[in-house]
Amino acid sequence: MDLKNFLESFNILGKCKRYGLSPWQCPQFLFLVMGIVIILSEFVFYFLGSYYIKDPKIVVLVISGLTGILFIIAFTIVKGFENLAESNRMKSEFINIVSHQLRAPLSNLSWTIELIMSGRLGKIEAGQLEYFKILRENNGRMKDLVSDLLTVSRLQSANLSAREKPFSIGEITTEAIKSFSPYAKASNIEIKTNFEKNLPEIFASPEQVKMVIENLLDNAIRYTKGKGKIEVSIGKENNSVLFSIKDMGVGIPKNDQKYLFQKFFRSENAMKRQTQGSGLGLYIAKSIIENSKGKIGFASQENIGTTFWFALPINKK
Repeated sequence: MDLKNFLESFNILGKCKRYGLSPWQCPQFLFLVMGIVIILSEFVFYFLGSYYIKDPKIVVLVISGLTGILFIIAFTIVKGFENLAESNRMKSEFINIVSHQLRAPLSNLSWTIELIMSGRLGKIEAGQLEYFKILRENNGRMKDLVSDLLTVSRLQSANLSAREKPFSIGEITTEAIKSFSPYAKASNIEIKTNFEKNLPEIFASPEQVKMVIENLLDNAIRYTKGKGKIEVSIGKENNSVLFSIKDMGVGIPKNDQKYLFQKFFRSENAMKRQTQGSGLGLYIAKSIIENSKGKIGFASQENIGTTFWFALPINKK
């Protein structure tokens, strides 16, 4: 081992950053803390042992043996966590690399499909056009999945840019609803709004918060079957601005609710209805809200509907 690698082994915070973990989740930092606790404990045991055991040699022998055993146990446990952290880091890097590599060919494929469907390269028969529409739709799904994977990778590595500033959540919600209106009308769904007047601004990344709102809107429309209604509400609650969206959708089975914010999870009834989705949207939403010092949650009843909500602190700057 050369000097550089030797010194790098003591760079605990650097390793934590490499794994994309906070110090209190980082194996090396936890091992350091456990070592300090063990050493302090040994001093306490020594003074207690000296009080109850007359022979100091026996006290030292017992304390030394206990210290060795505790360090071995701590090292074994932390080493296991380190292997898990390294495995998770490699998985995230793999997803990031593959997603980046897929992005360009999918975009090229999209442009090619649009060019062919435009008829500029020659006449397209009606039967052929239908196949190209299917191809375009599936290519769009792949691009959405790649985009979600890249977002997850950036969130885990803390590389998702967050230009935080004061802004009105009512304004970006109105913009999001406007962009989703054609989709809602095509699905025969009415979107109602209930915004409290004179809402205070919040301090976060408007782009990221808008991403959360769009995801919740998309889910509400997607999982509401037939003619339905969606209600979007925004109001002030204590020192936060509370956003909620209530739908009349399929709801979430009780047994599935504890897994809802996990990566790639999709509820059983959503799978049965063959509703499209990657299972990443809610994980991304939760990560963004919590990184913005907010809270997110939901209430749901199967076959009745679901209400998702999140609260973000009011701007005090």
